[in-house]
Amino acid sequence: MSFNDDEKIDMGALQDSGTKPTPIIAGRVQLISINNNMVPLEENKLTVMLEITGGDSSNDRLGLDLVAVLDVSGSMAGEKLEKAKTAMLFVLKKLSPIDRLSIVTFATEAQRLCPLRQITENSQKEIENIINGLTPIDATNVTAGLQTALKVINDRSVKAGRTVGIMLMSDGEQNRGGDAAQVPLGNVPVHTFGFGTNHEPTVLTAIAHNAIGGTFAEVHDMDNLSKAFSQCLAGLLTQVVDDLQLTVTEVFKESTIQQVTAGSYPQSKDDAAGSVTVTFGGLYAKEVRKVMVDLLLPSVPKERGADVLEINYSYRFHDKPFEATPVTLAVKRSGKIVDQQERPEVKNEQTRLFTASMIKEARVMADNKNLDDARDMLVKAQNALEDVEDNPLIEMLRSELLQLLKLMKTQDIYDKQGRPFALSSEISHARQRFAARGDGESLRMFSTPRMDKYLEQAKSFDEDPSKPPPTADEDVKEEIVANPLAPIAGALSFYIQSAIQSLQAIEKILIRGV
Repeated sequence: MSFNDDEKIDMGALQDSGTKPTPIIAGRVQLISINNNMVPLEENKLTVMLEITGGDSSNDRLGLDLVAVLDVSGSMAGEKLEKAKTAMLFVLKKLSPIDRLSIVTFATEAQRLCPLRQITENSQKEIENIINGLTPIDATNVTAGLQTALKVINDRSVKAGRTVGIMLMSDGEQNRGGDAAQVPLGNVPVHTFGFGTNHEPTVLTAIAHNAIGGTFAEVHDMDNLSKAFSQCLAGLLTQVVDDLQLTVTEVFKESTIQQVTAGSYPQSKDDAAGSVTVTFGGLYAKEVRKVMVDLLLPSVPKERGADVLEINYSYRFHDKPFEATPVTLAVKRSGKIVDQQERPEVKNEQTRLFTASMIKEARVMADNKNLDDARDMLVKAQNALEDVEDNPLIEMLRSELLQLLKLMKTQDIYDKQGRPFALSSEISHARQRFAARGDGESLRMFSTPRMDKYLEQAKSFDEDPSKPPPTADEDVKEEIVANPLAPIAGALSFYIQSAIQSLQAIEKILIRGV
């Protein structure tokens, strides 16, 4: 059976919601480098941190094709299912006519309850009736639910100029259909949610890891499901680029790339060119990716300027490719340097990476029933933070470690709550992307402004579902009123920087000519 019955986009409905502006392709991300600008004459190592940030505005965003995959097994009966319905109604009411939604449920088997439907006044009512009519059945076949959702995405008749996402929620261990972690996902981002105390976090985390940009949210408390869904949706509705890639290339006789650290994002090396390319997939508005590049610089006989790294990035938006002009990073080789400390921003990122590695080691120890060693590992990570100057990131890392320590009080507490929390932390750090865990409010690492806004809206909706939240289009209008230049700020900044780089390149040529 083919799922090519996805609804075409009714342009009349788009007119009613406000026409979309012509997309600006350039300047949708900003790239900066942070490193020491002066380095010794002798052979030494230089760490360069590259920071890529998504643009401010999503007013010309792509339409979202979202498939919600919901566990309706017998364990969902009662309050769990009611909370899941409320969370899905929040998602439904946030979508705009440019978006489409399909509902897939799974128990012993999977069932597509509706094809991808454009969100109009009529379809919204019909989908709301579908959600309110959900009833629990029996077993838990995560694999069937995931495969059905992928088929909905892959069989679409309308694909051009659209972004996709799958949100999969389960409250139990898979006991039908084989291992969902082995299902190939292609380029479809899958975000998973472990609900309650009996879900299988290892499988749900593996599914998220298999998708570039996927996350796993741990939702221990049923009251937090709407908040968790809202954070994922806030990202999907503010995606500013697709297929983001960053390439760094060493400079012949001036530098050698020793290592590129970019979390769990795929890397490819070209030894002949001396380059490394990192593939990030999609990037949300105001979301940040930090990449650490460790360079080995050879000794030089005298003071001079040196080009040490070539940096380039590319992405796609509205099916149009964009490739930025390469930027060359230069430093001054000097014999006057005695002792040089890392830049604070670089040190903070190195601290975050170290903390994330300690969390992973502690989780492996706890999984092997070595709970005392796991707690010692987390305390060691806490102590390391005492040597770093306080700032919001360090405070969040402290909070993360403290919460995880509490969840390792006993093996039983760890098995039910600590393992999901730790796995969610791991993938969040590896992706540099927010994933709800705990109460979803006290730990906001990697959250974006839209996520913060949707968190408050989800809380209000939970209190009174009769009052619908503003749609994504209404959110954008509010943001533009607050910052009218946001839609063009990125492009303006990009062209100004390009002009400056061109002038600097001309200056280098003139100096060398002299």
